[in-house]
Amino acid sequence: MRYMMKNRSALFALLAVLTYAALATGCASSCRLNRPAAVPEIRQGILVGYLPPTALPNSFALISPPPAAGSVALANDEEAGRKALALRGTPRWTLAIEDADLRQAAGTFSCAVDAPVTEQETPRLHMLMRRASIDAGRSTSAAKDYYSRPRPFMVNNEPICTPGEEESLRKNGSYPSGHAAIGWALALILTEIVPERTDAILARGRALGESRVICNVHWQSDVVEGRFMGAGAVARLHADAMFRADLEAAKAELAAVRAKGLKPQRDCAAEAATLAK
Repeated sequence: MRYMMKNRSALFALLAVLTYAALATGCASSCRLNRPAAVPEIRQGILVGYLPPTALPNSFALISPPPAAGSVALANDEEAGRKALALRGTPRWTLAIEDADLRQAAGTFSCAVDAPVTEQETPRLHMLMRRASIDAGRSTSAAKDYYSRPRPFMVNNEPICTPGEEESLRKNGSYPSGHAAIGWALALILTEIVPERTDAILARGRALGESRVICNVHWQSDVVEGRFMGAGAVARLHADAMFRADLEAAKAELAAVRAKGLKPQRDCAAEAATLAK
C-alpha cells in the first residue's frame, strides 16, 4: 500500500509538470484551449472540494468558544460593529455587498494579482479557487454548528448589506466566519502563484473578511478565527496531490495571461481608493 501511494504521488507530480509545460506553450495562443476536466457539483454551481470531510481541520477542536457576555473581547466586537455601521451607504458598504457573493470570490482578487481571474481567461485557476473555497468554508462548520452564535444584526437590529439573505443567515451560526476563511485561504494560495503581488493579495483577502463586519453579519472575532481556519485548510490542502497538481497548472496559466498583458475586468483604481479609506 505504501508503495502504491508513493507511485500515485509521483504520478500526480509528473502530471503537474506535463500540464505546466503544456500550458506554458498552449496559453501563448489561447488559455481557453486548456480547460480543466469537469468536477462534480455538490449542488448546482457548487463544486466538490479537494478534501473529504474527515480530512478538514476541525474548528470546534481548534478554536476557543466565542467571547462571553461581559468580556473585554465581546466589548471589542461590539465597538468594531458600531464603527462598521457608520460605513452604511458608502463605497465601502457597496464593496462589502460585492464581497458577500462568494460565486464571484475568484474575481475579487483580479486587481490584487493584476490580471483577469475568470472562467474564460484563467479556467484552471478559477476552478482551483472554487474548489479550495469549498474546503476552507467547510472547515468552519463544526464550530458554527456547535456554538450557533447569533449574528450582529440579530442583536443590534440594524440592517445588513444583503437583506435577501437575512432569513438563511439567522439559521447559520456566526462563529467563525466562512467568508473570512475563504478569503484568507484564497489569498494564501494566490501568494504562492504570484509571490511578487503578496502584499496586495493579502490585503484584499483581509478586506474580504472585514466586509462581513461592515455588512453587519459577523463579529470581528468571527472574522479573526475564520482566517485561522482558512490558513489551516490551506495547510492541509498541500498534502493533497491533486491540489498540488492543479496549483502548478494554475501558476503556468496565470503567468501566461500576465505575460500577454491582460488586465483585470474591474475598476481597480476605484477599489484601491475605497479600501484605502
